[in-house]
Amino acid sequence: MNARLTRRMAAAAATATVLATLSACGDGNDPAPSAAAKVSVAGVEIAKDQALHDALPDAIKESGTVKVATDVPYPPFEMFVKEGSSELTGLDFDLGQALGAKLGVRFTFTAQKFDGIVPAIQAGKFDAAMSAITDNKERQQVVDFVDYSQSGSGILVADGNPDKVGTLDDLCGRKVAVQAATNQLDLLKSQQAVCKKAGKDRIDIQSFPKDSDAQLALRSGKVVAQVLTKPAAGWTAKKADAGKTFDLVDDPKAPGGYNASPNGIAVSKRLPELTDAIHKALQALIDDGTLTKIYDKYGVASIAVKEATKNAAVD
Repeated sequence: MNARLTRRMAAAAATATVLATLSACGDGNDPAPSAAAKVSVAGVEIAKDQALHDALPDAIKESGTVKVATDVPYPPFEMFVKEGSSELTGLDFDLGQALGAKLGVRFTFTAQKFDGIVPAIQAGKFDAAMSAITDNKERQQVVDFVDYSQSGSGILVADGNPDKVGTLDDLCGRKVAVQAATNQLDLLKSQQAVCKKAGKDRIDIQSFPKDSDAQLALRSGKVVAQVLTKPAAGWTAKKADAGKTFDLVDDPKAPGGYNASPNGIAVSKRLPELTDAIHKALQALIDDGTLTKIYDKYGVASIAVKEATKNAAVD
């Protein structure tokens, strides 16, 4: 997923479709629990690891706080709990609370425009950022990443998957909805050559100006599937009409989605000890199953990494 190119369109579409009670109102810090409090995330109580706490930078141990930037809303990664509230929820927020509890500090989130997140870290305003940021070589020049997901494009189908769509190849010869001017439209166009080589008919691509229009076409049966970012597809399948309208296709050959790229927690290069501590805390959450439970809460368990990495992008 190219967050820089698709972020705003995906956020607006997912909010309009399944998050009518959420709004990008307000600015400010989240009410994160105190470092001393017991923290339960996705039904799991997180215990402090004293060794990881001791490895934190002195300034963060003294303040008890990791200052985190995030761009809200971008379902399911970051959302407001309700209209008119600055209280946050979402996958990134929950993961931040779990990491903070493991490290014995608070991760306090503050809303920041996406394009300004990395410059704000460079300027020392924030220690880190959690905002579904794509880890790439360009960004690695100015921040370090601890990678926690692999996400790309996914396939959304009607509840029960009546047309038995299992892979991208199954879309050949069928009507498929997609939002215009997105990476997902480019993906479908590139798939046409695969269909031709396999002796199948071309995909009948139905392009719509808004993601919500594409989902309406799927809801009404005018198309057999919609292609959108996999996190948005998983969240929509879980939340739309209490999960009774859509299903997410999970292709075992593309668990993070098609053309998946790593998403990472961006950390200031001034704080290598923080990067290392977050990396080890994330691995601990992977090992005990907490990370999968957090992702499953938002319908996107398949994009969770199996091993914590740093600066995973290679091109």
